[in-house]
Amino acid sequence: MTYRFHVNGEAVEMEAPGMRRLLDVLREDLGLTGTKEGCGEGECGACSVLIDRAVVDSCLVPLCQVEGASVSTVEGLADGDSLDVLQAAFLETGGAQCGICTPGMLLAGHAYLAALPAGEEADDDAIREAIAGNLCRCTGYTKIVEAIALAVDRRSADGPGA
Repeated sequence: MTYRFHVNGEAVEMEAPGMRRLLDVLREDLGLTGTKEGCGEGECGACSVLIDRAVVDSCLVPLCQVEGASVSTVEGLADGDSLDVLQAAFLETGGAQCGICTPGMLLAGHAYLAALPAGEEADDDAIREAIAGNLCRCTGYTKIVEAIALAVDRRSADGPGA
C-alpha cells in the first residue's frame, strides 16, 4: 500500500506494508539515522519523534498511522548548518553525552518549548516531566534540564518565534 505523509516539511510517498515500524522507515528507507533504536519496546524514548507536534516513540508506530501526518525528526531541527536554539544549548551545557538518547531528548525538549507560552520562564520540574519518557544513562539529567532551561531563556530574550 502507498502512504503519504510529511517528514521534516518534505512530502513523502512510501510503498510499504502498513505495519512496518515508523522507526525502520525513517532509518532504513529515508536515511534519517538520527532517530535511534534503544529498547524497541517504547520504554526508553531514544526513537522519539514528533507526529503532528506530539512526542511519540517511533518504534511503536506502524506506518499506516502516519498517513497524512507531519513527522519531525532530529534532522529537522537545524536550519542547514545553523543549529536550533535547543541544539546549541545542548552543545554548550554538555547535555549530549553518548548520543543515544540525545535525539529523543531534543525532540521532547522542542515539544516543551513549543508548548510553553511566550514569556514564561523555564521550570525544572516541568522540564523533567516533559522529558520523563526519555531515559539517559550518562548525564543524570542535570545537564539536559540545564540545556532546555537555557534554550527557554534564550528564546525569551530573542522574542517570539526565536
